[in-house]
Amino acid sequence: MEYRSLPPGLCTTTTAALACGVQPATIRDWVRRGLLSRAGGTPKRPIYRVRDVLAARDAPKPSRPGQRAENAA
Repeated sequence: MEYRSLPPGLCTTTTAALACGVQPATIRDWVRRGLLSRAGGTPKRPIYRVRDVLAARDAPKPSRPGQRAENAA
């Protein structure tokens, strides 16, 4: 169940993913890796500030050993 309405400037995991062109799992991964912080909500239904989501999208992502290359064949 999604929120019926949120205050301006806030979004859910699903809408954050749509805004960034990624899967919702990527948004959750950004939170786990410390690139994005929750702005409220509940543990199962977090909400995020839109400006934070866009900053996380544009932030350089640290690479990890064994990580797939973005343009791998």
